[in-house]
Amino acid sequence: MTLPSRQDTHAPSGTRACATGRQYELRRGDALAVVTELAAGLRSFSRGGVLLTETYGDDQIPPGGAGITLAPWANRIEDGVWFLDGKKQQLDITEVARNNASHGLLRNSSYSLADESEHSVTLEATIFPQHGYPFLLRHRVQYLLTEELGLVVRQTLASDAKSPAPFVLGAHPYLRLGDTPVEDLVLTVKADTQLVADERQIPRNSAPVEGPTDFRSGASFASLSVDVALTGLAFEEGRARHVLAASDGRKVTLWQDQSCQYVHVYVSTIYPGRARAVAVEPMTGPANAFNSGDGLRWLAPGETFTIEWGIDYSAGAQG
Repeated sequence: MTLPSRQDTHAPSGTRACATGRQYELRRGDALAVVTELAAGLRSFSRGGVLLTETYGDDQIPPGGAGITLAPWANRIEDGVWFLDGKKQQLDITEVARNNASHGLLRNSSYSLADESEHSVTLEATIFPQHGYPFLLRHRVQYLLTEELGLVVRQTLASDAKSPAPFVLGAHPYLRLGDTPVEDLVLTVKADTQLVADERQIPRNSAPVEGPTDFRSGASFASLSVDVALTGLAFEEGRARHVLAASDGRKVTLWQDQSCQYVHVYVSTIYPGRARAVAVEPMTGPANAFNSGDGLRWLAPGETFTIEWGIDYSAGAQG
């Protein structure tokens, strides 16, 4: 697949405008990452021309939330309602079909350039006080290409509020291995517990993983259809690793640090141009955490909180 056309970060004048705003291009060795002004999103990441994330065109906003970062909550809040000191808070409904507030407050926001170097870029956006969320926060996102040609993402939430603010951080990347169909790939996620959700994708209880939600030994996507949050992750050296592998030994790994105790796995059958696409979403808490309290954190005035996740690639026998 041809990589998306891009604006030149260092010479934006005279270039074609993108629906996702300014495009920040990072290169190191054979690694290429394209980051968007809109939602501080990852529009694409590739190694040696092999796409490792799903991408989209210049004239599109991220389909299915592809690559966007999520703050001050990931996933959904039921009916957009939660309670602060006993007072009802009503957020805008952004998932109308299920009557939920979905994917935080910055999905349609522009991020400003905070810092950049040869192999990294840092973007920042403000979360202003508003109905349903009366707090002033800043979300800063750094993308970095490492010496090993992996991608590291650091998301930091900083509080300028006058009282503690609840939050869940996350991101919404879709993984792929070049043009290999997802149904020919195997996903391994070492997670012991699934959150059992209702028809609106709001978790109601938890249970051990089983059948189509058990990825511990690897699961084929040949007939898989899931939309599930997983926890009880296995961390090694401070990271949980989720691996999408092909039969020829190639694999793409999404890792997340211990601040992210949840991962959401979603197989889409409506991603443009793809029969199936798989999102592997690192999160500090699951859907409806503002009400359940699962994974919910509170940021005190003046404090910051940072999560790290990233993507690595192995060419296997081909390398």
